[in-house]
Amino acid sequence: MANISLAITGAAGRMGQRLVALARQDGGFDIVGAIERPDHPMQARDIGEAAGIGHLGLPITFDLKPTPQVMIDFTSPASTRHWLKTCRDRKIAMVIGTTGLAPHDHESIDQAAQDIAVLQAPNMSLGVNLLFKIAGEVAKLLGDSYDIEIVEAHHRFKKDAPSGTALGLADAILKATGKTRDALVFDRHGDDAARKPGDIGMHALRIGDEVGRHTASFAALGERLELTHVATNRDTFVHGALRAAKWLAGRKPGRYGITDMLRLT
Repeated sequence: MANISLAITGAAGRMGQRLVALARQDGGFDIVGAIERPDHPMQARDIGEAAGIGHLGLPITFDLKPTPQVMIDFTSPASTRHWLKTCRDRKIAMVIGTTGLAPHDHESIDQAAQDIAVLQAPNMSLGVNLLFKIAGEVAKLLGDSYDIEIVEAHHRFKKDAPSGTALGLADAILKATGKTRDALVFDRHGDDAARKPGDIGMHALRIGDEVGRHTASFAALGERLELTHVATNRDTFVHGALRAAKWLAGRKPGRYGITDMLRLT
């Protein structure tokens, strides 16, 4: 089977470098584009050297001259908007791991998915997506007599809060219980912050070098069930994204998620 041609945005960042290294290690990809913002200090540097895996003969650029089969994007919402349009125009399948997307970004993804295959997920970890499925089923089975709280922790440099993964976890619970985001309560404070029936609490920690920890707690008077996923390094997200790229290559237009890839839907 021929290798899948791949472009990586944010290629000189922490996720980008690991995507380059592990895609190369995988042996099933040909990296044909390594993209960074125009003012990035690593512009024009060999991406293999930037990623610490030796010379690959592929310079970092701010544009995309080849037309790969798949692009993997872990950047910022503004950058994702640009590359989504590029992928749609040039019929490139796209894996989107960018977080902090606004409702209008999801509308744009829906529109682009009419013409290309797009796999978008707030977290590329296979374990996290299994957590979404399990948490939804638990919430549905236990019902409103159990209080639900979601706590997430990430490193001190993370910009958006709550994390896209925490919101994905909340959405899975809301969907399973027939609720909307109106049920979410963020970071309680004040003199009258008592829990109301049906509330789902959301809490974000930003501490040190924490890669990612997400817990959904279900509690009644007398017992508590906690479902926790802990990421110990970023490679778990990279492996998930690369598996998604393989799965997406050559697939018909549509919007997909990790749950589709794992057949959890």
